[in-house]
Amino acid sequence: MKKVLAILMALVMVLALAACSKAPVTEEITTEADVQETVEETSEAAVSGESVAQTLVAEFKALAATETDALAVAEKLAQSTAVAAIGPAAMEMELEENYLSGFDNYEVLGFDKCIMVAPMMGTIPFISYVFTLSEGTDADAFVKGLEDNANLRWNICTQADEMAAAAEGNLVFFVMAPASFEA
Repeated sequence: MKKVLAILMALVMVLALAACSKAPVTEEITTEADVQETVEETSEAAVSGESVAQTLVAEFKALAATETDALAVAEKLAQSTAVAAIGPAAMEMELEENYLSGFDNYEVLGFDKCIMVAPMMGTIPFISYVFTLSEGTDADAFVKGLEDNANLRWNICTQADEMAAAAEGNLVFFVMAPASFEA
């Protein structure tokens, strides 16, 4: 029985290591137009010299200056050329206040709405949130709580390079991301 258990544990460990290994990603690009579009989308943020997080914070500030709906802002951020390589989606979180991915045991409090923008592939080190703060919530304290309690290695196999946050009106944006999505 001990031998069977030891073999099973060894197998699980091998499978876990295989799941975390980096395999080359191959994407079939069929036309010259597809090649040009891919190059433009993935290089625009890099050309500006800004990281993914810096680019998204700047875009958030511009969007939040005229848009007050967190979902609308999040959907536009999900379409940003800075994250086009990973194709994230904006998803409204069905919760009021809770523990969110990326914050270990920190209970994020003080918001009415939370929209998560993340890729469908869980091993990509990218996650972001657009929050609509509750009335009376101090935006600066909310941002500081996020920054102080974020864990750049919230996923088992990945780690983000940086985090950034910004507040505009009653909206707060928080992101953890790699510096770029270039190989």
